Amino acid sequence: MASPFVELEVGGRTVKVTNPDKVYFPARGETKLDLVQYFLSVGDGIVNALRERPCQLKRQPEGVGGEVIWQKRVPERRPEWIETARVTFPSGRHADELCVTELAHVAWAANLATLEFGAWPSRRSDPEKPDELRIDIDPQPGTGFAEAKRVAALVHEVLDEIGYVGWPKTSGNRGVHVYCRIEPNWEFPVVRRCALAFAREIERRDPELVTTAWWKEERGERVFVDYNQNARDRTILSAYSVRGRPDATVSAPLTWEELPGVETEDFTIASLPPRYAQIGDLHAAIDDAVCDLRVLLDWVEREEAEGVGEAPYPPNFPKMPGEPKRVQPSRARKR
Repeated sequence: MASPFVELEVGGRTVKVTNPDKVYFPARGETKLDLVQYFLSVGDGIVNALRERPCQLKRQPEGVGGEVIWQKRVPERRPEWIETARVTFPSGRHADELCVTELAHVAWAANLATLEFGAWPSRRSDPEKPDELRIDIDPQPGTGFAEAKRVAALVHEVLDEIGYVGWPKTSGNRGVHVYCRIEPNWEFPVVRRCALAFAREIERRDPELVTTAWWKEERGERVFVDYNQNARDRTILSAYSVRGRPDATVSAPLTWEELPGVETEDFTIASLPPRYAQIGDLHAAIDDAVCDLRVLLDWVEREEAEGVGEAPYPPNFPKMPGEPKRVQPSRARKR
């Protein structure tokens, strides 16, 4: 027997939603169709967040609690109107990833049980040169969203001082993400090194609260500012993506003024659509606020002159120029 389905008209495309009544989020009984309709309700926002960016898909076909599939390559069997972007990885392999240019692309991916869209910080026209600096505020065990918001306030303070415009959002879980537009004139190692210099400045301002230590054993109960989210092939879930939690929280764009008073759980696939209908996409003007990366390049030069150099890359990367030994400090002491 054929699976039940409904067909939705999305921007002139027909998108089939199979098994629309399948429960994806058990806390309130929301279904696959609820997920698709959520993405449609924030359509301009999610497309703006993903437009022309290669995207990795986090799929949960059995709903929250079921198997998680991280999909880099789009299925070979797909509508002819689905667009892709080719990217390569440190291993030398490549993938044709989803490249969203219209809302029907999002709806199609949602039918594949995509909750999170992991967007690259670069565009299809030149994947090797990011146009987005990403500040990932990641609470460690013993800290939570309250501490992440305190760090975000420090980030806002420093951004204001250097004339940068930052665009904050919840991570949909415990953290906060802040994006800054930059000119796509530099490759990933340069942008990542600038992100590291920025993170170290946040750490200097409150070393009891903030850490840039790559090794977990050195972080303690502090909030990690993850500079390596700016390394090549690293993605952060986009604004309006949905987390794989039973309560269906989402990554919600915010204003700086409201950030101190919100909680992660305030924003779900049920609560965000009416908010969006009222205020629209808070990140709509992000492309109009391009920041000058040369400010942070000056910080990098100053650090290098003072003997403060690189920090470790993620483990899947080859040894990078200037990188210190990529070994846990406790293991290094035993050798």
